[in-house]
Amino acid sequence: MNILVCDDDKAIVDAIEIYLVNEGYKIFKASNGMEAIEIIEENEIHLIIMDVMMPKMDGLRATMKIREENNIPVIMLSAKSEDTDKIMGLNMGADDYVTKPFNPLELIARVKSQLRRYTTLGSLETKTNVYKTGGLVIDDESKTITVDGDEVHLTPVQYKILKLLTANAGRVFSIEEIYEKVWKETAFSPENTVTVHIRKIREKIEINPKEPKYLKVVWGIGYKVEKL
Repeated sequence: MNILVCDDDKAIVDAIEIYLVNEGYKIFKASNGMEAIEIIEENEIHLIIMDVMMPKMDGLRATMKIREENNIPVIMLSAKSEDTDKIMGLNMGADDYVTKPFNPLELIARVKSQLRRYTTLGSLETKTNVYKTGGLVIDDESKTITVDGDEVHLTPVQYKILKLLTANAGRVFSIEEIYEKVWKETAFSPENTVTVHIRKIREKIEINPKEPKYLKVVWGIGYKVEKL
């Protein structure tokens, strides 16, 4: 599980990191809301610990922005303990609220609780329908593809090829495998057919199709989508 800790107080971030790493979590760190959003766009994050008061973009505005496209659990951190501040944080989209100074063991318990809810309630279905590597995101429910936030339009066959490779990012598929899984029939000399579609997909998803970031050839074997 990947957890993003966002706080402009480096000592607090480092302390939280120690406890979370001991629990087996992988930690990403940010010092303001803008950095947090950038990290979420580029990585698969399962939970966010977000401070309220930060420079550039505070935790409340960052949480609102994150909630526009993502249901990742957010635990807010704040030195304020008034009920009105807690209510404001929860209304902005936070799932839980911890007041500084806090007991690290209590924070860990809240993290585990939120992760259990995230993986057992409605978000699980959404996750299984979304395939992501780097800035490439395929939402199979809406049949949409975005690269770095920009929507990309593919033909149905191109979509099926890219979905197959992205859902199995890092795995190399031979041309015959791609043809048989996408066209649902035995492959007889499918090289030209698959190669043409691969080239078209690259033209649409890659900044430089000649030096692809995502859809790569493994010479003599086949193609893969890079696991980023």
